[in-house]
Amino acid sequence: MTAHALAGAFADDVRRRVFAALVLGATDAAQVAERAGLPAREVATALRRLTDAGLVTGTDGALAVDAGHLRDLARTPRPARPSESREESVLRTFVRDGVLVGLPAQRGRRRIVLEHIARRSFAPDTAYPEREVDDALRPWCADGGSDHVTLRRYLVDELLLTRERGVYRRP
Repeated sequence: MTAHALAGAFADDVRRRVFAALVLGATDAAQVAERAGLPAREVATALRRLTDAGLVTGTDGALAVDAGHLRDLARTPRPARPSESREESVLRTFVRDGVLVGLPAQRGRRRIVLEHIARRSFAPDTAYPEREVDDALRPWCADGGSDHVTLRRYLVDELLLTRERGVYRRP
């Protein structure tokens, strides 16, 4: 059973109430109906669905939560994400829809984000007056993750932009 299937099994309020009644000690459908305050027909349907999902066992009319199956589900490793590079992981965390949502405190991660911004915003060996640099950096800051002046300073500090007499270049 996948996490998605497990969530589906518990997506219904009636099934959650039936499962809770079983966890709290109900051992047959009549006790479940009484404790959950549900009609017998709804309890029967919910029990069938929970049994089909492997969450409830019913031997000789004695119902119980299949705790062993739940433990096995908890031990099942999550499906691996398609491998992504460190750069992709950092950018996915700090840049959303072309907007900076935060500037990483860790220098290595911050460098990855700044390199991305420099590549996307400035052509190599092109002169940019300070006003154009600010205009290029403002859209990155639309979400309040940082401000354009801080970005400009970091880009210069990390040598991703050079500054000479108010003119900036991306080497």
